[in-house]
Amino acid sequence: MAKTRRSASSRRWLKEHFDDPYVQKAKAEGWRSRAVYKLIEIDGKDRLLRPGMTVVDLGAAPGGWSQYARDRVGPQGRVVALDILPMDELPGVDFVLGDFREEAVLAQLLEVLGERPVDLLLSDMAPNTSGLKDVDRLRSALLAELALELAERVVAPGGDLLVKVFQGEGFDPLLRQMRARFDTVRSRKPEASRSRSSELYLLARGRRL
Repeated sequence: MAKTRRSASSRRWLKEHFDDPYVQKAKAEGWRSRAVYKLIEIDGKDRLLRPGMTVVDLGAAPGGWSQYARDRVGPQGRVVALDILPMDELPGVDFVLGDFREEAVLAQLLEVLGERPVDLLLSDMAPNTSGLKDVDRLRSALLAELALELAERVVAPGGDLLVKVFQGEGFDPLLRQMRARFDTVRSRKPEASRSRSSELYLLARGRRL
């Protein structure tokens, strides 16, 4: 059987990935993904995570953010990860497989949380890319809106939301919605975000009733 030839763009992505210092650092330090360094930087600057907190991590697989959050909230805290993709078991983290837009999956998430109010909702969700920047940015904004809707349902008054977005189509309406629901909203562009990427993170603090 002939070997499948990778496209030039695929080869470039693979080379960039394996040459990436954050990929190498994550592997050396035992983190599940390079994305953990984005959360580490934001947490260091904004003091998001504290012992005893209850955290929900959307788009969690392969688990780097949940891994870090678990270490920060400690044994008295709680981390619940959710993704439409499977994730290898992570001690100290509860995992829900599925799309939280589905009632059965949302019910499972709420059951796992029990009576504990959520202090922080994390969302590093990203759409499957189409190659069309405007389409991908709009899809990203829609995912961020879904995270915001879930935050309104599960995040405790005064709690926080950190969500990944892409600048462009859909960004301004999302920002207005977040400002209407939280006391403050700030943007963060971690060093670990690739320079060519338009991604940034919106940090909304102090959920209003």
